[in-house]
Amino acid sequence: MWRWLAGSLRRRLSFLLLVSILIPLLFLGGFSYVTSSRAAEAKTKQAGIDTLHQMEAKLKFILSDVENMSLFMIGQRDIQQYLAKPGEDPVERDRVLGLMTNLAGYKDYLTAITLYPSGTKAPLSTATIYESDLTRIADIQRLTGKRWTDPYRIVNYSGSHTVLSFIRPMRGIGTYTDLGSISITLNEQALIRLWNEPQLGDGQGSVMLVNDKGLVVSAADESRVSHPLDALFPGLSSSLTGKVSGAVTYGSGPDKKTVLYYKEPMVGWTLVGLIPYELYSASSRYIVTLTAAAVALAVIAAAGLVLFLVRRVTNPLQTLTRLLSKVDPNEPLPRYPAGSPDEIGRLAESYNRLGRHIEMLKKELIRNETRKKEADLRALQAQINPHFLYNTLSSIHWIALMNEEKRIADMVGALSDFLRFSLNKGKDYCPVHQEIAHIRNYAQVQSIRFPDKFTVDCSVDPDLTEKIMLKLLLQPLVENAMLHGVQRKEGRGTITVMVERKQSRMAFLVLDDGVGMSEEQVSSLRARLEQAGSPEGYPEEELPLSLEGSYGLRNVHERLLLHYGPEAGLKIESRPGAGTRVAFSIPIREEVRHENHDRG
Repeated sequence: MWRWLAGSLRRRLSFLLLVSILIPLLFLGGFSYVTSSRAAEAKTKQAGIDTLHQMEAKLKFILSDVENMSLFMIGQRDIQQYLAKPGEDPVERDRVLGLMTNLAGYKDYLTAITLYPSGTKAPLSTATIYESDLTRIADIQRLTGKRWTDPYRIVNYSGSHTVLSFIRPMRGIGTYTDLGSISITLNEQALIRLWNEPQLGDGQGSVMLVNDKGLVVSAADESRVSHPLDALFPGLSSSLTGKVSGAVTYGSGPDKKTVLYYKEPMVGWTLVGLIPYELYSASSRYIVTLTAAAVALAVIAAAGLVLFLVRRVTNPLQTLTRLLSKVDPNEPLPRYPAGSPDEIGRLAESYNRLGRHIEMLKKELIRNETRKKEADLRALQAQINPHFLYNTLSSIHWIALMNEEKRIADMVGALSDFLRFSLNKGKDYCPVHQEIAHIRNYAQVQSIRFPDKFTVDCSVDPDLTEKIMLKLLLQPLVENAMLHGVQRKEGRGTITVMVERKQSRMAFLVLDDGVGMSEEQVSSLRARLEQAGSPEGYPEEELPLSLEGSYGLRNVHERLLLHYGPEAGLKIESRPGAGTRVAFSIPIREEVRHENHDRG
């Protein structure tokens, strides 16, 4: 056999690789089974403890709420006065009953709140109870301290119920005289809901609440209520002492169970969860089956893979290595002929796709740079030597002031500031507050042209006023909202500009209450924004928002994409008669140290 193996490198490699893989797989399978079984059991127990902890937190809230409610009632002046007076005052009685009803009305786990005045006064309760075993299990008139009762039965309008009550004496504030006692009654059905959500042991477990006397006061299985725990499960109570929480194994054979417990320190009660031990057995069988299947599949796959790789990998990889070693970075990647549909063939196809993708990216980069320069040139057309114009406007402004033509002076001044910002010393970026001021100048000019036709409101996060943005982004949006939204509606319209922070980005929103657009018009507009060509040729009535000029919507959209990336494009929403909203977001920048046309 050794001579046969030594006669072929392929056979030697196949034998050594198979042995190297099979032996660790067998050990790994056995180790995985043992580890997974223990981990599954520990995980199930911990999940059960966590479930009991969640139930204990809900129970603690209810117990604390009930005790706090009793303290609140003891401190109430109206209740103190009612209990201290020897006679019966119907007005005070109704006032106290109303207070108690308000306390109990919004708590679905409360059955009733009852006052037991000392003397001859009748008990005062928020619920009508026909029969009650409370007086049988507790001397309600001779209480010496607060405590929780054992479960007992009551009968009210909806039938017979099992309840338990928190009872405590009522003392006079300052005098410490005996005024009576108070009983706050919990519906045991409300507690049962705590044991059913979340479910213990994937719904196969059950939960009981055991008080400090070892008596079951609540359980998902109602037949266990009011029975001692040791009567149901002999010897179990002695196993639940010591730690705050834990897990023990109880019973044997088919009745074997995992018992989880979690103690509630406030009143000394214990939550006890029972999970059938067969749940772990089922999990272990599943792990055995899964491990065996995984090992078998791994052995088959390893053997096939070793034989396949030894036969097929070497020559194609050598061919690909020689091809890659001759790659010229300045030339397109040479094409590799994919001769088979296997991994090597897919690797060859991926290599070919990579070459095509790199070539496409080169062309796309050149095209994007060209589009970016064209868009920037269009944005700068209005900046070509405007000095003469706004200097002339400044002269007109002063002449108007000297002739006391304030409206003309305001309009010319705003127009001059508008053009001065457009120049901005040749810079493409500006602080947010300058962009907002540019909008206000534009609105002032238009308000003189269209008096009482629109209002422009600006809301800007104060922390963003000094942040840097690409200039001339908002004014075209406001202009479109004004001309194609507000101007076409009856009456006065409102245009709202909002700038707020959303995580690491500045979010801009231009909202108007104009005529709006239909869904078809919005879809058509979105498609036109993405077109690389000019929007000329579309009928005027089909353009609800302007797409023309250097500062049209399409130009703003394209400048956003080129300077900030695809996530910064315009988002347009509109409804007929309800108005239009145009939004975009850009990264937050502190300042611009030099001119940069790359994406931020």
